[in-house]
Amino acid sequence: MKQRWAVIGMVALISFFSGGWLLQRGAASGGNVYQQARLFDDVLNHVSTYYVDSIGETDLYQKATEGMLGELKDPYSVLLTGDDYKALTEQTSGNYAGLGIQIDVRDGWITVVAPLPETPAERAGIETGDQIIEVDGKSTEGWKSDEAVKSLRGEPGSRVSVLIRRAGILEPIKFTLTRSQIHMRSVPPGTLFDSGIGYISLNPVSETSAEELRQEITEMRGKGMKSLVLDLRQNPGGLLDQGVKVADLFLNPRQEIVATRGRARGSTKEFMDEARQVWPVLPIVVLVNDGTASASEIIAGALQDHDRAVVVGTPTFGKGLVQTLFPLGDGVALKLTTARWFTPSGRTIQRVAKDEANQAEIAMEAAADTTPPDLAKQQSDSAIKQRPIFHTDAGRVVRGGGGIVPDLVIRPDTLTSTEREFAKALGNGLPQYRDVLTAYALDVKKNHTVTSESFTVTPAMRQEVYRRLRTKGVTLRTDVFEGAGSLLDEQLSYQIARYVFGRSAEFRRQARDDQQMQTAMRLLRRAPTPKELMNLAMTSHAAVAKQN
Repeated sequence: MKQRWAVIGMVALISFFSGGWLLQRGAASGGNVYQQARLFDDVLNHVSTYYVDSIGETDLYQKATEGMLGELKDPYSVLLTGDDYKALTEQTSGNYAGLGIQIDVRDGWITVVAPLPETPAERAGIETGDQIIEVDGKSTEGWKSDEAVKSLRGEPGSRVSVLIRRAGILEPIKFTLTRSQIHMRSVPPGTLFDSGIGYISLNPVSETSAEELRQEITEMRGKGMKSLVLDLRQNPGGLLDQGVKVADLFLNPRQEIVATRGRARGSTKEFMDEARQVWPVLPIVVLVNDGTASASEIIAGALQDHDRAVVVGTPTFGKGLVQTLFPLGDGVALKLTTARWFTPSGRTIQRVAKDEANQAEIAMEAAADTTPPDLAKQQSDSAIKQRPIFHTDAGRVVRGGGGIVPDLVIRPDTLTSTEREFAKALGNGLPQYRDVLTAYALDVKKNHTVTSESFTVTPAMRQEVYRRLRTKGVTLRTDVFEGAGSLLDEQLSYQIARYVFGRSAEFRRQARDDQQMQTAMRLLRRAPTPKELMNLAMTSHAAVAKQN
């Protein structure tokens, strides 16, 4: 009963301090807030007292809150409790207490993808490819990744014991580690290619993203970087203020970065660049795709609208809603949409399937896997041309309608017909296929079969994979397996590069097969200055994509 009266008292208090606005709103809609609160309390009281099944008041309040938020028809406005609230805090801050290990499930066991630099795991000597077979004496066989994460994380200063199985060593190795505060960098170490082209990825946009990016670019400039590929693909976004600060690194004072428009006081405002850009002569290509969302779209949109970077890839997700986090105490917070944001040219980032152009484009993207590549491209390009037109500072045409449409739309390679047949034939055997590739790569590492990063996958390697698949119970026709030879060679080479030479070697191989990355590098090789890069972006798409 105290809880119900607290709700009525809270409503009355809010009404008092808002100068009667709530009462005025209630009267205009045919009843005041006090009456509505009394009605809610009466209904809850009757349900709690007389309903045929017993329902606790706490559950009723919880369901009423969820129902109210559900009526907004907004998937981003939610009540966060427990692990969800904690996960959001860790994602936006980049901090958690644990060992500093990236993990995945391989062959039914928790496998180390990579230890993070300067963490308890790296200092203890845990290596890429190690299998974690026990945690505090409990077998991890059959665990999922989230189970492992819960067991490996804990309070700073607490200890955890892990038993490791390592390729080439007969007996398992026991490590006892002390958990510490781990910072998950949103900007991992970059890669410097020939011609002075630097590559840096940003994911997600967290509390320290702008400073991490500044430090990484400064370091790579010192090593000879002359141009930059900034990868925002699969970046779900994050903090608005950090998105603004990242864009601020590349723009000049008084240039608008993003504008927000909302109903509440203070939610409509313009975010302007405050500091002079640090690297004005650095040509930049930004990579985006349909996984680029929210704050990462702010960065791409601002650099595109001010002609500071060429955007390459596929249209972005289109999440242009500002969420504000309201902590409510007791480990609960309300994440509520409070505004929409717009790029400097006036484009809305929020993508909704209201008009025919958007509906057509979304339908084409959904059908992309089953539509012949040439036809899918033609249909998608046609849908993009129906979007409204906006202009950059230099007068270049950019498209609105939600999300960021790249200056050069470059779609990733699709599977060939024989590769699609291979994927279909694998069916439920896909996990075993992944396990076989990883296990084979670890054997290559153990036996020192490969000693140079420039290795090639041989027919004998491919046949060994085929043999191991059959041993695992995955049966494929020989012609189907051989028809996917190019795909298999790529995927196997990535696994070998990762587990034998490290993540940097794996990335270099992936970049070689990445059409969007290769387009960015071709552009930057031909354009040593930002102005030349912009001029090049205005030439025909076909000419740019084909020339070296």
